[in-house]
Amino acid sequence: MVEWVRLHGIRLIVVITVGVIIYLISQYTIPRFLKHTVSTRMKGKPRAEIEKRTNTLSRVLRNTIGILIGVVVLFTILAEIGVNIGPALASLGVIGIAVGLGAQSLIKGYINGLFILMENQFGIGDVVKIGDIKGLVEEVNLRRTILRDIDGAVHYIPNGEIAIVSNYTKEYSRVNLNITVSYETDLDRVITVINRVCSKLSKEKAWQGKIIKAPQVLRIDNFGDSGIEIKILGDTTPLAQWEIMGELRKRLKKEFDKQSIEIPYPHMKVYFAGGRFEK
Repeated sequence: MVEWVRLHGIRLIVVITVGVIIYLISQYTIPRFLKHTVSTRMKGKPRAEIEKRTNTLSRVLRNTIGILIGVVVLFTILAEIGVNIGPALASLGVIGIAVGLGAQSLIKGYINGLFILMENQFGIGDVVKIGDIKGLVEEVNLRRTILRDIDGAVHYIPNGEIAIVSNYTKEYSRVNLNITVSYETDLDRVITVINRVCSKLSKEKAWQGKIIKAPQVLRIDNFGDSGIEIKILGDTTPLAQWEIMGELRKRLKKEFDKQSIEIPYPHMKVYFAGGRFEK
């Protein structure tokens, strides 16, 4: 026993130590290497976009390399203690073929996940819509994507089931807001008021860092049942569009009240004719 420990114990310690060192080095160097590489390839892109891309790739690569190192160390230890790993490797090959034939959807998921990462369709921190589910991407790897919706529910989506993805925070986001005014309103005056409020908001220190292109009236968008809809568009940094739209609604409501501009709401008018009323 002492002889075995003397012959094999040191080798086992060396194998485990080397494995741990390689793992720690990889966990330290991969994020820095990816940050430099992604920054070079995405030169001119927003910093937030570069950071999201780096974090996504870094997490996937670190997990994958960690698993590979663990497998190599395990088989090296088994070989060192006298376990014949030849049959085990052969068995793994046979099992791999069987799994490949019986789990085509799983393989499809891994391939789809690979393309998602390679094409940078979305990453950690993006807000996306996959099918009928919309939420913040908390994790993405080769097998599945995890979204958290606005209610806090977490959705696990296999990458093999992802056909169409809508990314709401790719490089920049957009204010897309419709405001309804009554038919009796002077539209030129309303447009002037809206553009003034939007311009003032975009110049304020608290908001100018989040606004890329100041929101402004794009067009008269629709003749609705109770009023005329006016469309407002503007570009923002990723994830800032909902906060800015909320602030715009609040400010426009206050300004419309000051300017006596009516925002219509569902109501019923009763007309009297010849002593009777008509609806």
